[in-house]
This record gives sequence, C-alpha cells and structure tokens, in this order.
Amino acid sequence: MQGVACQSDGIYVVDSGYSSQPKVAAVHFVADHDRVAIIDTGSNASVPHILSALACLNIAPEAVEWVIPTHLHLDHAGGIGSLMCALPCARAIIHPSAASHLAHPARLWEKAIKAFGLEQSFRLHGRLTPVDEQRIIPSRDGMELPLGDRVLKIFDAPGHARHHIVVWDENASAFFTGDAFGISYREFDVGKRSFVFPSSSPAQFDPEAMIESITRMVAHNPQAMYLAHYGKVMGIERLANDLLRLIHAQIAIAQAARGSGLARHTEILSGLEELVREERSRQQWALSEEISLNLLRPDLCLNAQGLEIWLDRLHEQQMIKEAAMEEKMDLAVVAAA
Repeated sequence: MQGVACQSDGIYVVDSGYSSQPKVAAVHFVADHDRVAIIDTGSNASVPHILSALACLNIAPEAVEWVIPTHLHLDHAGGIGSLMCALPCARAIIHPSAASHLAHPARLWEKAIKAFGLEQSFRLHGRLTPVDEQRIIPSRDGMELPLGDRVLKIFDAPGHARHHIVVWDENASAFFTGDAFGISYREFDVGKRSFVFPSSSPAQFDPEAMIESITRMVAHNPQAMYLAHYGKVMGIERLANDLLRLIHAQIAIAQAARGSGLARHTEILSGLEELVREERSRQQWALSEEISLNLLRPDLCLNAQGLEIWLDRLHEQQMIKEAAMEEKMDLAVVAAA
C-alpha cells in the first residue's frame, strides 16, 4: 500500500496525509504477536489512512491495544477521538496534564483557531471528537506498556511542549520521539545522512527542558529515532549534536531581535531563514536555497512564533523577579528604620 512502509522489527511508518502533502507527518505502528500500538494519530483526515494501513497489514482493529499521542498538538492528536471510535479495545495513553483535553477538546479547538484561524483549522484538523474518559490512561514517567513479547516504556520529554512524552522500544533500540528530537524531512537526506532541525513551535517551547530531554534520550544509546516529521533517522549522536547546536543558534537569533509585534516576528523569521541557508551549506544539500526554504517555511513560521512566546515569558518572569527584589529591598529599608 502506498503510504505505509515496514521499517524493521515490527515497526511501520504510515503517512498520515496531513495537510494533503506526502511525508509531512507520520503515524507509527509497533506490532508484536498480533498486538499493536499506534504512536501519534495525525488529524481527523488521517484516520482513513490509518485504518487502510491496518487492513493492508491484515491487522484487525481489535488488535490495537494502545494509542499514544506524544503530545496534544493537533497534527499529532487531532484524530484520536475519531480513531478510538474505530478501535474497540484500544486505550489512550497521554501525559496526565493533557488527559482532560482528550475527553473535553474544546480548549484544544480554541487554541487551534487562535493559531490557524477558523477556516484553516477546519481544513487541517476537522471537528474534534472526545475520547471516552474510561479509555484514557494518564502516563507516568518510566511507565511500561506490555505489547506482545515486548515492552514499550514511556518517558516525559518536555521542551517542545510541557506535556510531551516519548516511547522507548528496547527491542528496536529506538525512540518514537514526536517532536522532541526535532523534524527531519527525507528531501534533505544526503545519501543515508539525515538532517534534523529543532521545533520551537508555540506555545510552550522551553530550550533548557528540550536539551535535557534530548540528552536523556541519547543516554539510552538508541540506534534509531522515529520522528513524527518524518520517519526513521539514524546516526543519533551526530544528529543530537546538530540539534543542540541549532537550539542555541535559535535562542541567539531570538534574543538578538529588537522591537515587538510584526517587526520582531519578521526579524526572528529572517534569522531562522539565514540559519537554514547556513545549514544547507554545512549539510551539502542537493536542494536549491529556494526549495530548501520553501519546504521548511511552515515550520520556520511556527518556530518564530514559539520563540516570541518564549521571549515574552522570559520577560514576564524577569519583571516578577525584579518586583520581588524591589519589595524585599523596601522591606529591608523599613526594617532598618
């Protein structure tokens, strides 16, 4: 079937068809002894792709035990309610701070409209379907999920979002990373060498937490990472070093920006585009500069928004800290008097 590929050791990557573009967002299956876990779900429009992939692989809907969105951004979890309706035995695993949003997705929809607008939100995601609360299991850091003869292990991985989790498969020596290990589109591959770029999209980007999450994953010595955007990458130590370097570069770009509003957004976006030009030279992509920028521009726009929100949050925290220090000094003066 077009859009589903066996990677190795019972792992399949399914093109979710997100935004009607090929190989933008992946859904991953892990199959073992006729039991299946689905990691990330794409949007509502992705559900037919997932069900067709199951049928193509002769996997009955009843065989799916776990559905695991790595986080609640709608390109990863927008279709989970509709999908769960078609998988009668499956249970949804989600970070505890996000569990209520699966059962009551109204706030997710409000955030989508704020980010994309009403028309674009319907086009990309469709109407969100609630998940039965009885079928939702909040994750725990280190939680183990049995699947056939293997065990999947859940780890907290904040940075891209506070409620982000990743899935470790010891059998495959691989993580399913959502957006915690960046994005990597196959058009940028040079031979078997992949490229990764950090995803700092709105609204909870935290670079320190992201660095800690990457470091924690790399400590498991994984042989592969399965990214939601897009698919399997190897050479993890090199990619991790690139990610850490690029996180610091993005932060420097954001902190150097001046002004506010559209002017600041434009400056940050321009800096990110220049960073891509530098990477094109460093990585020796065969793609032209124009094509490279066009492929990454949707992500760069979201990254710029996330960096702006992070800057505003830092500024607010600094103001609170300065106000507290000023109050402390005032109290010291009063006490001395």
